[in-house]
Amino acid sequence: MKVSVLGCGRWGSFIGWYLANQNFDVCQWGREGKSFDVLKNTGKNEYVELDKRINLTSDLEKAIEHAEVIIISISAQSLRSLMGEITKFSVKDKIFVLCMKGIEIESGKRLSEVVIESGIEKEKIAVWVGPGHIQAFTKGEPNCMVIDSYNSELTVKLADLFKSDLIRFYYGNDVIGSEIGAAAKNVLGIAAGMLDGLNLKTLKGALMARGAREVARLIKAMGGNEFSAYGLCHLGDYETTLFSEYSHNRAFGEGIAKGEKFNKLAEGVPTAKAMKLLGEKYKVDLPITNAVYSILYENGDYKQVLLKLFSRDLKKEF
Repeated sequence: MKVSVLGCGRWGSFIGWYLANQNFDVCQWGREGKSFDVLKNTGKNEYVELDKRINLTSDLEKAIEHAEVIIISISAQSLRSLMGEITKFSVKDKIFVLCMKGIEIESGKRLSEVVIESGIEKEKIAVWVGPGHIQAFTKGEPNCMVIDSYNSELTVKLADLFKSDLIRFYYGNDVIGSEIGAAAKNVLGIAAGMLDGLNLKTLKGALMARGAREVARLIKAMGGNEFSAYGLCHLGDYETTLFSEYSHNRAFGEGIAKGEKFNKLAEGVPTAKAMKLLGEKYKVDLPITNAVYSILYENGDYKQVLLKLFSRDLKKEF
């Protein structure tokens, strides 16, 4: 099968590497600039070595024409703009897979909704979410992930095509839950990092229990299955997001607490703002999200906000 991967960053370059090793015919696209130029000029980046079988290009039309399946892995806030470029070409028979986690900050739209609004049929859209770090995968350490879509036949087809000994795929059946859960865990990652920076790791248990419940309430209010919050898209991703040294969101939060700047992409930053919007829209109490939002966007004192979060009035656990 011919696959094009749009994006040359951390996950995009890994997906190209992974699928080439699974003997897919891979075209890797990126815009000319830092990430693309590093791959083009050196044949590798800090995560993977560019497989010689991969056709690396900055020509978007070429990448679109090449593929039966188009996998997108870019910053969530850049998706709508990219889809505007993509849909200038013939994409009627293409399958789109979103391997990215986030919510559109201005609208609160899930990423698959952004693609649908761009003119792509919903039955041809899938999402690829779940735990895993490139640094672990490239060492041969396996993990489990999820393929979900609006089309159960497409879900099964893609999961079966992409599976390997390195990544075992589960079939998702709740796109709303999969997308919201995957995006929301990054907000929890920032909170976890701040706890690390404050030497309050012992509060991560409470953070995880309350975080999953908070996200479950939001998923249910949005029309999804609240139990998705306890699956691989969210709770199952806590180890890689709330604890791992490789987690960008955890490192970003730890940097706040230590007064150190983290210069890589932390998707939880815009997601916190988008989730606050969703909480207000669907009238769902999101105390952890609101605490992170207060710290990031309202200059709230991180220590005071976090300690207040864990000293709220007593409530029933469930």
